[in-house]
Amino acid sequence: MPNDLRRIEILAFDDAQLLDITGPLQVFASANEELKAAGRAPLYEIQAVAEATSVRTSAGLIVETEPLPAPTSELDTLVIAGGYGISAAWKHAPLLDWIRLRAASARRVTSVCSGAFLLAEAGLLIGKRVTTHWGRVAEFSKRFPDVRLDPNPIFIRDGNIWTSAGVTAGIDLALALVEADLGHALALAVARELVVFLKRPGDQAQFSSVLALQSSNSQFDHLHGWISANLRTDLSIPALADRVNMSPRSFSRHYAQSTGRTPARAVELIRVETARRMLEEGSTVNRVARHCGFGSEETMRRSFLRIVGIGPQAYAERF
Repeated sequence: MPNDLRRIEILAFDDAQLLDITGPLQVFASANEELKAAGRAPLYEIQAVAEATSVRTSAGLIVETEPLPAPTSELDTLVIAGGYGISAAWKHAPLLDWIRLRAASARRVTSVCSGAFLLAEAGLLIGKRVTTHWGRVAEFSKRFPDVRLDPNPIFIRDGNIWTSAGVTAGIDLALALVEADLGHALALAVARELVVFLKRPGDQAQFSSVLALQSSNSQFDHLHGWISANLRTDLSIPALADRVNMSPRSFSRHYAQSTGRTPARAVELIRVETARRMLEEGSTVNRVARHCGFGSEETMRRSFLRIVGIGPQAYAERF
């Protein structure tokens, strides 16, 4: 390949998450195809690398890989995949040494999902603001107290370090990298080709509040759907208890046991999630406050500050 290509290496290992490898790889490959279609030279040389010549992903598919390159050779972007095999990978000191040295040669260093664990074990995330898969945030925080973990965004950039949340967020991250390299129009063309959203905002939440409230026994799943569709009605504990044919006291107790949250907190989360979506679609703050049953813009502002960390007007301007 021509020497002016930007080399991108995706580090894989046994039991890596398949889409953590193939998602970013396809984004960069599609960017090359879009460039060629426009009569321009491809930009990226993309390669999956590993300590072995192949890895068996957690999906069972075997991926052929290049051996780990010399750590000081030229590199544009290092991508660290995640997956179930991450715990075994971070115990391998030679691999951590390679990551540490390879990162020093790279223009930017990224991780997908739990790949952030490898970067942290290599000492590359100290003092950095990062994210990882929502299901492993407690473990990450306990293991790496000197890293500034934010569990909510789908991806974060801190200097030349980019980290992303679980699985498909790696595609959002790769689209953001393509946009940084080649501009919005080409990244949009790649997103259209792959039939995905163009670079969802990095600060977008990893998962929906309604989904987070689902429980294994699904006792209150229908109630959550009803709340989402009736945000302007009476959503007090007595009203909700009546919907599920319980006394208010029994409802409050069973609901907290099932979801881990109080009914009032759940209603607030669902209201804020709906409000975020409406603001992203261009609705005014006043209209959103009325539609979502906040009662006033000030009440909505306080809820946003508690849950999102910024006010609704600032959120609307950002997204």
